[in-house]
Amino acid sequence: MSLSDGQITKLALEKKLLSPFRPGNLNSCGYDLTLGSEFKVPALDTENWVIDPFNPPPYIDKHRDDYIIIPPYSFVLGVSVEHLIMPSDIIGICLGRSTYARSGVISHVTPLEPGWRGEVTIEISNTSQLPVKVWVGKGITQAVFFRADEMPLMDYGRKGGRYQDQVGVTQGKRDKEE
Repeated sequence: MSLSDGQITKLALEKKLLSPFRPGNLNSCGYDLTLGSEFKVPALDTENWVIDPFNPPPYIDKHRDDYIIIPPYSFVLGVSVEHLIMPSDIIGICLGRSTYARSGVISHVTPLEPGWRGEVTIEISNTSQLPVKVWVGKGITQAVFFRADEMPLMDYGRKGGRYQDQVGVTQGKRDKEE
């Protein structure tokens, strides 16, 4: 069952689920994560124009105080202003905001797993044929939180997840050698 605005507020104030917590970002059953000013843009090598998720390409760091323009059919990595601490029985799913979706912008975030902590890296894609402006300091994705019926046997922190305590835009990490 999804958590209501009152339950999200209680978790934010008592368990630091979201910090900073802005009551104006609350929805009836969700919270709009705010886009920070740090971005990573893929450094495209036109001779080797293939992105391998298990061998990430280099990225160019960008800092913007107001907005970033995403070229047509391209993407950037951004980061939430909020730092999250997910309780061991709560999972978060992020969905795009309608204002951006209606402009061809898709925001994607992997599940905010129980026990995970950090700032949220957000992949922001421009699916339109025109450049699009994405605003720093505005809501970029809505997090919806769910409580598990039972505590997981092993949460993200206990399993030693490789994105625990991430700060800033965190690009994909190479697979560990086996």
